[in-house]
Amino acid sequence: MIDYLIVGSGLAGISFAELALKNNKTILVIDDKSQVSSKVAGGLYNPVILKRFSEVWNAQEQLILMEEFYSRVEDKLQAKFNFKLPILRKFFSIEEQNNWFSASDKPLLSPFLSTKINFKKYAGIDSPFDYGEVLHTGYVDTALLLDKYHDYLIKDNLLLQERFDHSELVFQEDFVEYKDYHVRNVIFAEGFGLHANPFFQDLPLDGTKGELFIIKAPDLDLDVIVNTSVFILPLGNDLFKVGATYNWKDKTDVPTEEGKAELIERIKEIIDCDFEIVSHFGGVRPTVKDRRPIIGTHDVYKSLHILNGLGTRGVMLGPAMAKDLFNLIENKIPLDPTIDINRFYKKRK
Repeated sequence: MIDYLIVGSGLAGISFAELALKNNKTILVIDDKSQVSSKVAGGLYNPVILKRFSEVWNAQEQLILMEEFYSRVEDKLQAKFNFKLPILRKFFSIEEQNNWFSASDKPLLSPFLSTKINFKKYAGIDSPFDYGEVLHTGYVDTALLLDKYHDYLIKDNLLLQERFDHSELVFQEDFVEYKDYHVRNVIFAEGFGLHANPFFQDLPLDGTKGELFIIKAPDLDLDVIVNTSVFILPLGNDLFKVGATYNWKDKTDVPTEEGKAELIERIKEIIDCDFEIVSHFGGVRPTVKDRRPIIGTHDVYKSLHILNGLGTRGVMLGPAMAKDLFNLIENKIPLDPTIDINRFYKKRK
């Protein structure tokens, strides 16, 4: 008998898998690599929504849990994934500077916004109004993390590399059969693939396409992340990750000329040196209109659970949401109503 069958091995899936293993539960993960959003994600973590100068929901708790999670996985896999780097917000006017200082006085934001203007000049960037620094920030190399974790799962015979067939589920009194496996719980962490899930497809999961570049810019000297309308993240060897766009209509992972043009325009607003596009990629983020994850247990099939809707902040949200779902299943600790799938079902009754 397997404790958890986990469908999907993006950030949500591996967050739950690792938590289950930490608690001595048996797992099996199924993934056909059809959902790429976690792998091509920017990977940034930032406790502040800079566009609106508001705190990310439960930011303090998420930062603590993600630090524990990535440290443990780094030790386990003997690889480095979590890179702590300052995020600088480039100011375009005195008014933006003033808005920054007003925001830094707010009790929820003061732990995360430095009250000191960063006057450093970086080659390749014209910054007459300087920068504000966000604290407790960095990025996770999600592609390397997922590759290494998948290798670990394969080595321990914990990963089935195939498409999950929902029609193969057979419900018994206190367990579920899936092909030759008997499992106590199924965790659906399918990302945008949720739309093919007959048990949860009525949930209002949207998809927001994001496109990113890797650029080469030898004249850009940057050892921090700069974030304005897009972020620029140094990767070393004159390479930088740049992103991302937001497209609510296109639900494919295919890079577009429209996205390319938008990114080029925004890059030129930030840097004033030449750059070459090395690669261009896209993915569909699993997003929800109320900007909260969708977590919970099916109202009829109590062995089926969902862990989805992490959106643009999967790096921060994954460990925290996995913990909340695990505590719901194992310890009957109720979910925060703002993430519980019942918030949608109640509206329909």
